[in-house]
Amino acid sequence: MRRALVISILAFAATPLFAQDTRTVSEPQFPPTCAVLEAGRISDAGILSPEYEKTTDTARIQKALDECSPGHAVELSRGKIQISTLAMQFIPNAFLSGALELREGVTLLIDKGVTLYASRDPKDFDPNPGADSKLLCGTISETPGTDPTPPGRQCKPLISVTNVKNAAIMGDGTIDRRGGAKIIGHDYSWWQMARAAEPKQLRYYSVRLIIATHADGFILYRITLHNSPNFHVSVNNTAGFTAWGVHLQTPTIKSADARNTDGIDPGASTNITIAKSWLDTGDDNIAIKQGTTHISVLDNHFYNGHGMSIGSETFAGDSFLLVDGLTEDHTTSGIRIKSNATRGGLVHDLTYRNICMRNVLIPIAISPFYNNQTTESFTDPNIPGDRIPDYKNITLQNVIATTPGDVLIAGKDAAHITEIKLDGVIINQIKPDQIHAQFAHVTLQGRSTNLNFIGNNVTVDARATIPNANFDAEIKSCSTKFLPMQ
Repeated sequence: MRRALVISILAFAATPLFAQDTRTVSEPQFPPTCAVLEAGRISDAGILSPEYEKTTDTARIQKALDECSPGHAVELSRGKIQISTLAMQFIPNAFLSGALELREGVTLLIDKGVTLYASRDPKDFDPNPGADSKLLCGTISETPGTDPTPPGRQCKPLISVTNVKNAAIMGDGTIDRRGGAKIIGHDYSWWQMARAAEPKQLRYYSVRLIIATHADGFILYRITLHNSPNFHVSVNNTAGFTAWGVHLQTPTIKSADARNTDGIDPGASTNITIAKSWLDTGDDNIAIKQGTTHISVLDNHFYNGHGMSIGSETFAGDSFLLVDGLTEDHTTSGIRIKSNATRGGLVHDLTYRNICMRNVLIPIAISPFYNNQTTESFTDPNIPGDRIPDYKNITLQNVIATTPGDVLIAGKDAAHITEIKLDGVIINQIKPDQIHAQFAHVTLQGRSTNLNFIGNNVTVDARATIPNANFDAEIKSCSTKFLPMQ
């Protein structure tokens, strides 16, 4: 783990520059270390015993990050062998931390077999510990979530990357935010709090795993992320973000209920690459938030989650997205663009190609009807507003669902017609009543599709297409693409 950091050498070939990250992006490498910290705690099957939760490693990790010079890494490693009274050998493999802040050009490097656990104490994520006001972190407000955030002490993320360039989190180890663990001082977990707030849409104060803001050049590489209470990775106002080989799984205990645990969410940012990653989560696998442009999502695998999403806020626009080489296995949606008349805007120049899906409820959902639900309604709920979603120049090429599911392609009204091109788009055994469309212009080009669109203000331009002699062969081509979660 003593190699130089390489961010951009090799471009992804054969991807049009008009719809992708405009950087040349290659696989990152581990930088040399400035400090090696040894673990002093032992976890067993992802659980820390109470004796290891009396103190944290926050201060020594933060001190090492503060003192590290740019271009180097603080390495979290396994500790020295410990021998118990029963003559059994144990190797410390865990760190416990509250809120941490990355520094300019510094990498947090977590070794294989090492887990950085988050503290269960909300006080460890207090942004203003000296304040006299009540700590809100870990609580539910009586204020509905649509109201402005009330003043008070809320929650810092486990890792902040703020106003620094070229910071990174790397390694073959794990960061576990423990969203299913009981919050100290309360009789519920972070996830139970989130679900309890849902019926009345109350505001609740949770903790994200990583928030990067004004963090140009930020990198996630090979790291495993588990059990965030809320979004795992939020990237905002950042030029140049790379996630490569990330392994994200939440909840790790599949019987658990993990609401609002998005995987990776870039917003108000440009030049984003998410590549060769494995995402299994409790909400959107990837959600492109508003104001984001030039995004490449390349050679990824999605499992549980709500799919490859844009929205729900699109008022500031989203554009120039390339999704190429994606498998979606048991996601609720596949290709999903969601917004409504209170939060919509122009979304344009999106290319989705070489995508295989199976057991996906709604393989294609391009919707101006979003109503805070897991999947889209197929009819307009008539939410009032003047921020109308507008979807233009969307291309779907070689998109195959091996199992049947619904398709929704809709615009809001005659002034906001959704424009989409289909080339070799096949939904296996789809029935006519599973195809929903309104205010849409559909262009069929290249290879044919088994989707037939009719509906209010729906037009179809059937340009010269190459008939598929055997849809079954096209569907079978996806059979080798579905791999176990890694």
